[in-house]
Amino acid sequence: MKEEVIIAGFGGQGVILIGKLLAYAGMLEGKNVTCLPSYGPEMRGGAANCMVIISTSRISSPYVTEATSAIIMNRSSIERFENAIKPDGFILLNSSMINREVARTDVKVIKVAANRIAEDLGNIRVANIVALGAFVGARPIVTIDSLQLALDKELSARHKDLIGINIMALRRGFETILRE
Repeated sequence: MKEEVIIAGFGGQGVILIGKLLAYAGMLEGKNVTCLPSYGPEMRGGAANCMVIISTSRISSPYVTEATSAIIMNRSSIERFENAIKPDGFILLNSSMINREVARTDVKVIKVAANRIAEDLGNIRVANIVALGAFVGARPIVTIDSLQLALDKELSARHKDLIGINIMALRRGFETILRE
């Protein structure tokens, strides 16, 4: 098993965090992982992406040129990364922020209104975690339990009070896919 994931959005959407959580969950499960974050010099609003590889075999490079899957959080990111997905790959779109269709017909696309679901939960800032839960519901490369443990380990001490809402967001995203 080898999953190469591109996670993309803009700074402030938590793209790097969900990449780290996905990699951490893979490590907790004893898999080989790499996590390569990339972001512009802007604090918020600039392009941000994270390349994560989770594999049961050795990983030769952390750089992903053709991904097997993607989590895309905004419109400019789908325009940038749509063609970086392998044929028969998978794209999860945050339909709250992307109002165009994927042009490719050789990839599976699932749309999740991550921002709307996060707002329903009472905190727009967990839209990234909703998307992550939905992604793992559609592509079970790690378990939801490993992600929950990763959340607990990865969130800084000053954000420990947000563990509950993040776990709710993770599970709500996961359940959204199970209902489809």
